[in-house]
Formats: sequence, C-alpha cells, structure tokens
Amino acid sequence: MLARVFSAALYGVEAFEVDVEVDVAAGNPAIVIVGLPDAAVKESRDRVITAINNSGYRWPRARATVNLAPAAVKKEGPSFDLPIALCMVITGEDVKLPRLDQYAFVGELALTGALRPVKGVLSIALWARRAKKKALFVPAANAREAAIVEGIDIYGVNSLRETFEFLRGERALEPVKQDLDAYFQAERNYDVDFADVKGQLDVKRAIEVAVAGGHNILLIGPPGSGKSMLAKRIPSVIPPMSLEEAIETTKVHSICGLLDPAHFFVALRPFRSPHHTTSDVGLLGGSSNPSPGEVSIAHNGVLFLDELPEFKRSTLEVLRQPIEDGKVTISRAAGTMTFPSEFMLVGAMNPCPCGFFGDLKRSCRCGANAVQKYRQRISGPLLDRIDIHIEVCSVEYKDIASRAPGESSAAIAGRVAEARKIQQARFRGHGKTNCNARMTPKLQKAFCQLDDDGARLLKMAMMELDFTARAYDRILRVARTVADLDGCENITSVHVGEAVQFRSLDRNWWG
Repeated sequence: MLARVFSAALYGVEAFEVDVEVDVAAGNPAIVIVGLPDAAVKESRDRVITAINNSGYRWPRARATVNLAPAAVKKEGPSFDLPIALCMVITGEDVKLPRLDQYAFVGELALTGALRPVKGVLSIALWARRAKKKALFVPAANAREAAIVEGIDIYGVNSLRETFEFLRGERALEPVKQDLDAYFQAERNYDVDFADVKGQLDVKRAIEVAVAGGHNILLIGPPGSGKSMLAKRIPSVIPPMSLEEAIETTKVHSICGLLDPAHFFVALRPFRSPHHTTSDVGLLGGSSNPSPGEVSIAHNGVLFLDELPEFKRSTLEVLRQPIEDGKVTISRAAGTMTFPSEFMLVGAMNPCPCGFFGDLKRSCRCGANAVQKYRQRISGPLLDRIDIHIEVCSVEYKDIASRAPGESSAAIAGRVAEARKIQQARFRGHGKTNCNARMTPKLQKAFCQLDDDGARLLKMAMMELDFTARAYDRILRVARTVADLDGCENITSVHVGEAVQFRSLDRNWWG
C-alpha cells in the first residue's frame, strides 16, 4: 500500500515542497528512508515507531520505504516526523483520508506522540499559501507564528493522535486566528530611551545623522564614556519596521530558532551584539549546511560590534560584502544560499589598548607602537565603509549629576522620520534604494551636486586629509543626509563641513 502527504523543507530563508511517500511491501520489518536525509531525519524511524505505538495505532510490520522527494535536495531536521508518522498510520490502519492532498504537515514527535515545535514555520506557511494548500498543520507551539500568514488555515495540533482523529472526522479543530496588526502595534515599545543619556550632544547628533541616512557609525572613546549605552538606544530612533520588513526579519529569526510562543513575531528592530570571540561562520553564516549568521539575524536592525579591534581581522573582513550588497551569499557542497543582511553597523572601540590615549585627566600607559598596532587591527577598506567616526568623550560630573532628562528618543525619531520621508520621495521609482547610504553611483551623481563653496571645501579636505575615493563618496552621502535633516534641497558648504568632520579621525589617526 502506498500513502502520500505533503510537507516542506527549508533552503536558505525560503521553503520548498517535499512529498513524503511511504510504500509497504512484503519483507523483513524495516523502515528505510531515502531522499538525502540527514542524521536527524534518519533518526525519525525510532521516534515515529515509538510515537505510533504510544498513540495506540498500528504500523505496518513489513518493509516500509519512505521517500522524501525531490531526492536531489538534502533534507534536514526533525520536522518530517509528523508526515512520516501519518503515512505509516494510514498504511497500518488501512484507511483512506479525503482531501489529504490539500493539506501540509510539519512537526517533531516526542516518544509519547506529542508534537514539539520546529524551526522555520513562517517560511513554510508562506510556501503553503503559494502552493494553494487549504491548511497547514503545525505543532501548537508554532501555531501563532504560522497564523501570521493570511489566506490559509493554520491548525495547531498537540499530538499525532489529535491530528489523525481530525483527518478522520472524529475530532473538531478550529483554525488559529491571529490579530497581527494589534500585536504589531502593542509590541513596538522599546525599554530604553535616549533621555537616559546625559550629555554627549555631539555624539547624539552624529547618531541622528547616521540613522537618518542609514549610515554605519564608529564610536571611539575611553571605557565608561557610554558607547554601549548609546548604541543600545539606536534602534529606538530608527523608523518602525513596515509589516513586510517585519515578516522578512521574523523569517530569519524563525529559521534560527530564536522565536518562542510568547514572542512569535519580531516587531522591533533587531539589535545584535556578538562577542568579539565569534567566528567568521558565526558572524556571516555558513557551516556545512549553511544557516544565517549574526549579520542576517540583524537584518533590518542594528549590528553592534563592541571592542571592534578585538575581533579577528579575518572575521571583520567578511563584513565587507554584506555592508556593500545588503545580502550574504554562501557556497558550500550542499549548495549556494543567499541570506538578507541589510543592517546598520555600529562599532565601538577604545582609542588604545588601555583606553585613555588623548584623555585629559588620565594618562595613557601604551607606547606609540602599541597604539599604532592596536588601531591597525581595523583595515582601511573596512574603515572606508563606515561613514561616520565620532569621538565619545568622558561625561562631565555636572552632566551626570544633572536631573534634567536628555532629549528623548521620540524627539530624535521625529526628525529622523522627516528626513527619511524626503529620501523615500527622492528615490521613488529607483528600485530598492530607500536611504542615502544605499545610493548607487548614478543616484549619487544625480542627487549630491555641490555648490561652488561646498566643492572647494571638499577638494581641500580631500587634499589635506588624504581621503580615498570611497571616503569621498561617503562624505557626499552624509552631506546629503545632513541637508535632508535641515530640510534643504541643495547641499551647502555647511553640510559638507559637518560631513567632513565626521571623518576627521582619518587624519593620521590610524598610523
């Protein structure tokens, strides 16, 4: 007897259809799984048999061949337990279930027959809708996540027995409904605010410019000056994610297993802060079966690299492609996968190994060679890709003791939102470009024209500070953002001057 149900597997951040077929023929009792299964899929034989027995059903004590098609693509993870078990029960009980081809199933089985959550359910639900399936059956813990997708019935089931009884018409189940708009609005409040930051007006201005144009920023200052505190508040002034952006971000988090039943949807901009000991694979993604790394988990949010020079140089160099392209392409024997990685890079570092180089109150203990060697851990090409460099000085006592709150995130976010509206109107009809930092050379030439004073100032800065051609482009884009914040259509010498100031650390600073 042959039984067949539909399931899905993940490839990158997308899902594709998998036909689960079970054929039972005469022979010694055995279950053979074919179709490039990984170790977790092969182990499903023991889970499935025990779960079927403990659920009170029979399984065919004969030679059963399980085929996962298409056979040329590797299948990973325990999400095929439920569809394999259903096929086994159908053949063991010798029943025919109507409309089975209209459904899709995913889920990991416990030995008791209960269902455990699996990764990537949102991507699978989007595939099921594209495939015009009537319903998708997922573990109850994944149901709210899958119910984000409209246009398909989502059933959250607790066990193999519950699923089979529903298919036979012996149990009633209601599709899970999710008021996504209400959840989206309720979960958009941040726990941190720039009002908590005392002083640091120049740094706040630099951050405002960076966020307004989507520019990368590097914070340089002594220990305790507030670099991490400032960085953690940056997502609170970035314009809220659109629903489309939130779904893209949630897909990545779902594949990485970062969601839970209480927080099944990513409504806030991600903030990722990997430790400086992280590897190339941990940051970029990869392994033998490529999975997203920190740059993709930070998609549509902030990637904060504290103690930037402490990261391995090879690890930092892998950032160059995602910063430029907004995506990561990883090639392995298992195939080539592309993950999204449009993030705002925020780096933080001390000016020297001890942290007090240039401090007016504390003396630096590092020699000149140690300082130069420390700074040169960050390559010139990577530094060129960071649009804004700003010094973060120690906070004065009068600022710390002041009871007056700093400017709130809401006030800064309001100005940022106005600047972003100008950019969206400017780039409408120009593909996916939505902020100044993402301008192509063609758009930069069209929208970053300088007046005579601005051109003379930039020429002088290029000659005096020995900027690279890439730094020239970054200065123009930052100047365009400063002009947008001022509501000016044209870039003036004032805007150029502020943009150049944000790169003044290039001047002989790196040795």
